[in-house]
Amino acid sequence: MRIIIIGFGVIGRGLAKVLYKKREFLRKNYGDFNVVAIADRSGAIIGEDIDLKRAIEVKEKSGKIINYPGIEKSSLEVIKDVDADVVVEVTPSNLDTGEPARTHIIESFKHGKHVVTANKGPLALYFKELMETAKRYNKIFKFEASVGGAMPIINLAKETLAGNKIISIRGILNGTTNYILTKMEEGLDFETVLKEAKELGIAETNPYQDISGLDTAAKIVILANAIMGLNKTIKDVKVRGIEKITPEALFLANKRGYTIKLIGEIVNGYLIVEPKLIPINSPLNVKGTLNVAMFETDLAKEVVVVGRGAGAEETASAILSDLISIKKMIENES
Repeated sequence: MRIIIIGFGVIGRGLAKVLYKKREFLRKNYGDFNVVAIADRSGAIIGEDIDLKRAIEVKEKSGKIINYPGIEKSSLEVIKDVDADVVVEVTPSNLDTGEPARTHIIESFKHGKHVVTANKGPLALYFKELMETAKRYNKIFKFEASVGGAMPIINLAKETLAGNKIISIRGILNGTTNYILTKMEEGLDFETVLKEAKELGIAETNPYQDISGLDTAAKIVILANAIMGLNKTIKDVKVRGIEKITPEALFLANKRGYTIKLIGEIVNGYLIVEPKLIPINSPLNVKGTLNVAMFETDLAKEVVVVGRGAGAEETASAILSDLISIKKMIENES
C-alpha cells in the first residue's frame, strides 16, 4: 500500500513512528505499507519508500519537513501528482470552516485515492458531502480516529454490533474536561486545574474547544451521522461547557452519590453536550483523561467501551486499523 501523509504535526508524526516501529510486523501479517509522500505547510518530501525515522528527526529538530531535503510543493499538488493508494489527512481540525482538510479529502477522492482521517472539522460540518463524494468516485473513506482516539467506537457499532439497532449513544469524549472535573473533585478550583493541565500537556494552550464542549459536540455529530444515519452538523448540537462547574457543586454531588461529567449524547435524534449528574457507580464514571462511550441497543442492550481518547500513538492505532481495513478491501476486490 502506498500512503501519502498530509499534515506532519503530532498525529502525523505519531503515525510515522508507528509505521516505522511496526514495519516488520505489518509486512509479515499484512504486507507493505510504504509512505511515498509527506506534506505540510513547510513543503513536501516524495519518494518510493520514505525514511520515516529521518523525516521525523528532521521535523522535530527544525520544525520543517522541507529540510529533509524536500521540495516546495503544496499538499494539494502532492495529492494530485503523487501516485498513491491512500491519503491520510491529519492537519489541525478547524471547526469553523473545515478547511483545508475538506478540500484535501475531496481532491483525494477526485484523484483516485482512498482517505483515512482523524480530522473532526470537515466531518462535523460536511459529513454528507464527503460521504457522497467518496461514493461518487467509488473510494473508501474511514475516520475511526476522529472520535475517541484508540477506542474502536465507530467500527464497534458498524461491525461488531451490526444487526443491532442503536437506540442512543452517550459518553465522555474529551479527556481534557474529564481530567479537569476529576481533579476538581479533590477540591481544586477550575483555573488551578486548567493551568496544571496545560503544564502537563493535557490541555492545549488555547483549550476553548475542549472546555466549551465544542470538541465533544463535533464528535457526537460524527457518531450521529456515521452510526445512526442522521444528517447533522455541529450547528444542530445544544452545547454547554464546564466553565461554571465549581468544586462545591462536585462536593455536593458526591455527598448524594453522584459526580458531574461533561456528557455528549444522541437520544431521539437530539444531540446534546452538557455537564450531567452521573451516579458514582455508573460505567460512565471514568477518571482522569479516559474516555467512555455507551451504546444502548435493542439486542445487545448496553455496551460500553473505555479507553484513551487522545495521544499520538493512540490516535495512530485507529488510523492504522483503518489502513489495514482498506488494504484488505482493495486486495479482496483484485
